[in-house]
Amino acid sequence: MATVTAPRSDTPGTVLAAVTAFGLLLGWATYTLHGTTPLLERATNSVSTWIIWTAAAGALIRTRGLAAWSGGLMMLATCAGYYTASALGDTFGSGGLGTAAVWSVAGLVGGPLLGWGGWTVRYGQGAVRATAGAAVAMVVLGEGLWMGLTLHYWGEAVVFLAVGALLTALLTVHLARAGERRFWWCAVLAPVFAVAFYLAELFVLDGLIGSF
Repeated sequence: MATVTAPRSDTPGTVLAAVTAFGLLLGWATYTLHGTTPLLERATNSVSTWIIWTAAAGALIRTRGLAAWSGGLMMLATCAGYYTASALGDTFGSGGLGTAAVWSVAGLVGGPLLGWGGWTVRYGQGAVRATAGAAVAMVVLGEGLWMGLTLHYWGEAVVFLAVGALLTALLTVHLARAGERRFWWCAVLAPVFAVAFYLAELFVLDGLIGSF
């Protein structure tokens, strides 16, 4: 007798379509929420808002390669959703195309890393899981450094640093409970990676955006 196999919901086409749709909605929502309240303004006008969702998506995907590809696609879709909403809202500006291109390239570079990071924290084995956890947490910590040291928004910076520290602690505890011997690498590497993330924003990303 032939066996009937139920259709899988995690096929590549379904996954890529889902992350694209979610990315478009996320980009549109972050633009729409600008200016509503000071907290939402800072929370949505934030690199880490996009990237943490990308890592979360990676953790929900069962295949490592697909998680990485989905991370890049989701970041690209998020940029598309945000700047489409900006254009329709008549706030795109003369330098908007260049800025959108810079963020899209940054998303294509960072998206796969964070998609892989989310997948590895959940499904990986060995010390690489702790390294991946640190890569996920570094985004929030690094943005906290950016807000404080560069923008001098120290109130918001303290919040982001506190959230980043909490995220680091939760990931470290998760890895310890999962039996990873080097779980503590997550707590050690997260601030180191955060400084590298901050310096990349300061000397590379900010310089590129400022040229438009």
